[in-house]
Amino acid sequence: MRERLPSIIAILLLALLVLATKWAVDHTQSSVNMDPPRRVTHEPDAWGDVFTIVSTDPAGYAANRLEGLKFYHYPDDDTYEIIDPVAIANRVGNPMTIATSNTAIVSEGAETITMLGNAHAVRLPSDNDEMLDVKSEVLIIEPEADLIYTNEPALVINGKSTMRGKGMRYDNRNRQLQVHAATDVTISGEQTQQSRQRQENKEQQP
Repeated sequence: MRERLPSIIAILLLALLVLATKWAVDHTQSSVNMDPPRRVTHEPDAWGDVFTIVSTDPAGYAANRLEGLKFYHYPDDDTYEIIDPVAIANRVGNPMTIATSNTAIVSEGAETITMLGNAHAVRLPSDNDEMLDVKSEVLIIEPEADLIYTNEPALVINGKSTMRGKGMRYDNRNRQLQVHAATDVTISGEQTQQSRQRQENKEQQP
């Protein structure tokens, strides 16, 4: 027995050493983050050149079209930056609108398109409406609602009438235009008469 004692002690010490090493490894792995979270910064994770995106209405007709020279996707807020964007709305029953700018930011889900720098939107003329021309440094578009608006100074030319204001809103579904804090207003008498006549015709309809 005495002859085996040193061997037994050595085996016990070795087993103790193995257990201590395993404990140390487990403790280190549990206390140290082996995969620290990725630092989120506003840097693009995808990009591309010349592109076109088309969305359709429930009937399958092309309702909105977005074109650009380049795009960058930012994962931190899931937005897209568009270079030289062209946004076209062509919903059935509504006049076509075309908007351009230096750049644009498309929000998550494409709920809004913010046109930035030399923003310019045009509603093409129709049988019942003259051309509407809007210029501002910022124009916000809601494609699904067919809305264009801004809180920045804007120049609005509606047919032969001209208005400058701080903020504007145009609803292309009902052709309703609002220019806030309007100054330097020039209203065409001919256009006023046409608007009055259209309103009277609507009121006379059963």
